[in-house]
Order: sequence, then C-alpha cells, then structure tokens
Amino acid sequence: MKIARFSTDDSGPRYGIVDGDELVVLASDPIFRGLDTTGERVPVDRVKLLAPVIPRSKVVCVGMNYPEHKADLAYEGPDTPLIFLKPNTAVIGPGDPIQIPPVEGRIVHEGELAVVIGRVAKRIKAEDYADYVFGYTIANDVSARDLMFADGQWARAKGYDTFCPVGPVIETELDPSGLDIRTFVDGEPRRAGNTSQMIHSVPEILEFVSDVWTLLPGDLILTGTPSGLGGFVDGQTIEITIEPIGTLSNPAINRP
Repeated sequence: MKIARFSTDDSGPRYGIVDGDELVVLASDPIFRGLDTTGERVPVDRVKLLAPVIPRSKVVCVGMNYPEHKADLAYEGPDTPLIFLKPNTAVIGPGDPIQIPPVEGRIVHEGELAVVIGRVAKRIKAEDYADYVFGYTIANDVSARDLMFADGQWARAKGYDTFCPVGPVIETELDPSGLDIRTFVDGEPRRAGNTSQMIHSVPEILEFVSDVWTLLPGDLILTGTPSGLGGFVDGQTIEITIEPIGTLSNPAINRP
C-alpha cells in the first residue's frame, strides 16, 4: 500500500492511499490514527505531493553503510554503524528545491532507502524490527562534502534547510533487503546499488539505533548511500528511484 501526503488549492496537508490515478483520502495521519477513510477521492494530477512524513522528533542517518562508498571516502572507523542526526527542518518534499548555501566546495546527493518508524521503539531486537516499521520511502541525504572534512563533524554539512528531500510516498508493504537504488542528475546515472550490499541491514540498524535513542512514530532512519559520483549545482535536477516506491525528484537552486 502506498500512502501519500498532499495538498490541493483549497486545502492544507492531508493523507491518502494511492489507488491508480486517484488518492483515497484518509481521515487523519495514518501513523497515529490508522487508515480510516473519508469516502472522498482526489485525482493525483490535481494535488501537490508533499513530504510523506515530517518527523516530530528526528531524522537518523547511517553513514558509510555500503562497502564501495566507504572505500571511496577512505573511511576507517569502528565496525558498528556510524550514526548521526539531521534536523527535521531539513525535510522537504517531491519537487521542492534543494537550496544550495553559499559555501565553498561540493554539494552532493546521497540517494537512500528511508525507514518510517510506526511506534515507540527502545532497545528492540533485530528479529522484531518489522513490528516497529510503518513503511519505507526515499530520501536524499544532501551533504556539503567539503564542510564535512573542514568542520571535523557533520552537523552543519548535512543539516542545512532543504538538505533532506523525502518522498514521493510511503510504501507499507516492502521487503527492504534487495532493492535497487539509482540516482540520476539531469538524467545522467550517478549512483547505483542494492540494499543487499548494505554492511548493516535494516534490522541491525533498528536494533543499534534504538539502543541509543528512543525512536518515536514518524521518525525517519536513512540507511546509507551506494557509491558513485555525487556533485550537483544550481539548475540541475536530482532523481532517485527505488522500486516499487517510485522516484523522488528535486531541482537544485542557489539559495536566494
């Protein structure tokens, strides 16, 4: 089941189940209130898709989770997952522009599978991970790559406003263990990989992260990016595809 968050010309954010070329409108946020419907249907081509979830708490990211990407950056760290946070103010939706700040160096894309947490999770076991997952979506862990190394930590380089595009929908029925992730810039292939290549699997990540932080409904966990060429500039469009979720597309602009 695909769930979208959307707006129309005459209404604010609402939620709907994707049914062909229509959205079956939900009565409320499905993460918190379930899947009761209103009986209304809205054509998909008449809505603006929004980020399918805005975390009320946090965006957790896993770095260096694909061997080739880890080798690309010559990272030599511990065997445990490398985790960090993005603020929820970094989250934007499909079609929203990534605003490039006036900083030196490269701005790079990192197309990733994102886990949407469905219930409070603390110190869970890997084998129970599915009980705490609402679904999956696509995320772009945008990074100011040179700032990462200049600052010596990643909060600024990965935390700018608009640096976490998410969407286009949440897929609630998905096996995360063998999904192709492909990233394009203006149609040119840039990154490609499969979640089967992850060093730390989704169940392992949830077990590790929930030992550190209590995970709340709506929290996002970004699971890492495959290797590839990552830079983009003003005027280019970044597209990330994970089937069967779909394609997340965002243009890039210099920050006004």
